[in-house]
Amino acid sequence: MNYFDQLPATASHDEIIRIHDERQRWVEQEKKGFLRYRRPYEALRKFPATEVDCSKDAVKIGGVDEISKTEQQEVESKLRDFMPWRKGPFSVYGIDVNAEWQSQRKWQRLVQHLPDIQGKIVADIGCSNGYYMFRMTPYKPKLVIGFEPSVQHYYCFKGLNSMARQDNLHIDLLGVEHLPLFPDCFDVLFLMGIIYHRSSPVDTLRNVYSSLQNGGTLILESQAIPGESETALFPGKTYAKVPGTYFVPTGNCLQNWLARAGFSDIELFCQHPMSSLEQRRTGWMEFESYSDFIDPQDPGKTVEGYPAPTRVFIRARKK
Repeated sequence: MNYFDQLPATASHDEIIRIHDERQRWVEQEKKGFLRYRRPYEALRKFPATEVDCSKDAVKIGGVDEISKTEQQEVESKLRDFMPWRKGPFSVYGIDVNAEWQSQRKWQRLVQHLPDIQGKIVADIGCSNGYYMFRMTPYKPKLVIGFEPSVQHYYCFKGLNSMARQDNLHIDLLGVEHLPLFPDCFDVLFLMGIIYHRSSPVDTLRNVYSSLQNGGTLILESQAIPGESETALFPGKTYAKVPGTYFVPTGNCLQNWLARAGFSDIELFCQHPMSSLEQRRTGWMEFESYSDFIDPQDPGKTVEGYPAPTRVFIRARKK
């Protein structure tokens, strides 16, 4: 089942399908880079779960007694093929996937500000392995589309959902730049951890605005710098060792961007400093993480000497 027929008539159906088919041909090539993640996905498809619970901090897919010990070992081996795991936690047939990000903390901050999504069409831009998409399912959305251009994350979600079998969740190899193909489509759109990677953030927010239906809601979460000024940091090569970071705004600056893009009812409902309690190295993500990005002599600065990041959460509406 595809998601195309569930989109409003305003969507550019033919062009969306053309790009989808083009990217499917690309990702289905018999090349090592694709097979590395396609093969574990295909292996996990033979383990459909009976017990699925997306209402807890760790998304539960399958009970520990549903499969044998040998099968459990096979599932864990295939899950580890998707390393590094960035978002989580998950519990898959009793296997605890301890991801780099304690993503349940972010969900706990935003869920009380979540609009009614029952029967609604939702987009999660840069959805990664779909942790937040799974967390939406208890609220009964009609359709959730994850935009995710990374082959690793794409197949990781497909592997998880081949077991969880949540029919209203879909993923496509699309990026935020494809939002102009979805005018007036979404009731709710999540844009989390994306905006500071865009070289033209206001243009991106205008595309987000256009993709929402009238009265639609944006949930935006972003890296930010502390302070009350209406400014944004434009780092050199990296910010907290991350390349591809363009503008890191204050919360007030980000609200101004949203207003310039046309949004109303703009509410910054949470701002907090980052820490290793939320983002850290684990057995499922063995590379550098937050503590490696911060000046060991001054936790208020990144290794480059910039202000250490906070995270901000904003809810805004299309008029």
